[in-house]
Amino acid sequence: MAVEKLFKDEATEEKGERARMASFVGAMAIADLVKTTLGPKGMDKILQSTGRGHSVTVTNDGATILKSLHIDNPAAKVLIDISKVQDDEVGDGTTSVVVLAGELLREAEKLVASKIHPMTIISGFRMAADCARNALLDRVMDNKKDAEKFRSDLMRIAKTTLSSKILSQDKEHFAKLAVDAVMRLKGSTNLESIQIIKKAGGSLKDSFLDEGFILDKKIGLGQPKRIENAKILVANTAMDTYKVKIYGARVRVDSMAKVAQIEGAEKEKMREKVKKIIGHGINCFVNRQLIYNFPEELFADSGILAIEHADFEGIERLALVTGGEIASTFDNPESVKLGHCKLIEEIMIGEDKLIHFSGVQMGQACTIVLRGASFHVLDEAERSLHDA
Repeated sequence: MAVEKLFKDEATEEKGERARMASFVGAMAIADLVKTTLGPKGMDKILQSTGRGHSVTVTNDGATILKSLHIDNPAAKVLIDISKVQDDEVGDGTTSVVVLAGELLREAEKLVASKIHPMTIISGFRMAADCARNALLDRVMDNKKDAEKFRSDLMRIAKTTLSSKILSQDKEHFAKLAVDAVMRLKGSTNLESIQIIKKAGGSLKDSFLDEGFILDKKIGLGQPKRIENAKILVANTAMDTYKVKIYGARVRVDSMAKVAQIEGAEKEKMREKVKKIIGHGINCFVNRQLIYNFPEELFADSGILAIEHADFEGIERLALVTGGEIASTFDNPESVKLGHCKLIEEIMIGEDKLIHFSGVQMGQACTIVLRGASFHVLDEAERSLHDA
């Protein structure tokens, strides 16, 4: 009697034939789901989220589709993990791995049904995999020595990847963008230094590659619109505290003049902080948080370009490409590493103004600006380009 009560009341158990059957069915269902998106004739899926706003995603990227599914079947989860790893490691072929694994399982099911032990089937699969790898390795060529051939190989790879994506109509153009961006990396695999900005408007053909770094922000009022040989301090610090903010404490004063004194003291504190920042000998200050009018006015008086509320990814990447570090205290100017670039100026893309940093220290950095009719198109275009 004691043995029977191993599990909780609501627990269910499947073993032997039934458990194996459930795994086969789950994995094959997942493979069938993404099978229709495979290849140049593959179709897109429209996914609607169950969360707030019911946002809609249109995609034929296997990893994106599988990430959006909520699934209980353990074998199906393994297939989803395979496609995630493929997405992180290689970037493309996310659908192919799932479909291939699903088909292998479909064949394995027939063999299991004819009473062959699973271990025998697996050792057969392993032999087949070795055989297939050797066949591929025999045919491999490497044109690294010849720059012209190497580039044309890269173009072919990029075009192959883009053939089954939304960008297949303009694959020449986008394959060139992808190859140019990757060639600038000079062999490093850090995709962080390729930034992709999406701007609705125009057509996909209007997308272009820009050397340098573009920050999606406007330049403030009364500040220089163009700076040459910029020294940049990238910071994450509060620049909005010259108004009285005392939380959880009570200040009792007997006249309004005293309140003004407290405000004056706060203002002085801010002025001191701005002086310290200016003391670094910079001409551009980029902050992750807000900069209120008073410090902005002080920066403008000193001829320093102050950019506020840059998104976190933006300043991380800006620090990386200009060779600076993100600072939050300013007492020791010699320990702060400043970023450098040849020119900062304001540019317009479509109807938006952005800030362009050119001649950055990390020469391989570049920005790809994607244009397109709607945000759904741009999101899918970004995924396709990332795969390429």
